[in-house]
Amino acid sequence: MNLRDELPVDHRLTLVYRIGAAGCGVLLLAFGCLGFTNELGFFSTEGARVAGLSTNGLLSLVSLVVGAVLVVAACVGGNVASTVNMVVGGLFVLSGFVNLFLIGKSANLLDFSMSNVIFSFVMGLLILTFGMYGRVTGGLPHDNPYWRRRHPEQAAREDARAGAVHRSPATALTRR
Repeated sequence: MNLRDELPVDHRLTLVYRIGAAGCGVLLLAFGCLGFTNELGFFSTEGARVAGLSTNGLLSLVSLVVGAVLVVAACVGGNVASTVNMVVGGLFVLSGFVNLFLIGKSANLLDFSMSNVIFSFVMGLLILTFGMYGRVTGGLPHDNPYWRRRHPEQAAREDARAGAVHRSPATALTRR
């Protein structure tokens, strides 16, 4: 299965993927810009706070890069935005776990505090949700393009059955 072929370009789910990627990307870009305007040291771990989160120059740079990736994915849209949302969301959750164990240690290069860890978990789950929306579940409706792509034979049978029912006037009369 090729991810880029699963969803038609004009499908209504692309709007969800784009909104999620753009919204979260703009939020991260704003956080990164605020960090740079405070002229923080690149590897500083002195506890400078921006928007309630501890930060330094490196975290501001990472936020700008990830925010830009999300905004570009939103501009591209479709499966690209969905896939980028899932990958970035997963990385945020993973970052939350890793940085949870690094709090108070010299290896805490991004100057994470507990509020950053919680933000990382929440943001990661939010981005993941936007990326997986309508794409990952056990109960997708049969008109969902992802379900149709995963079950082409059954989708063809259902389309043929629906076409036969609509073409036959005798069936239409007996169904009433």
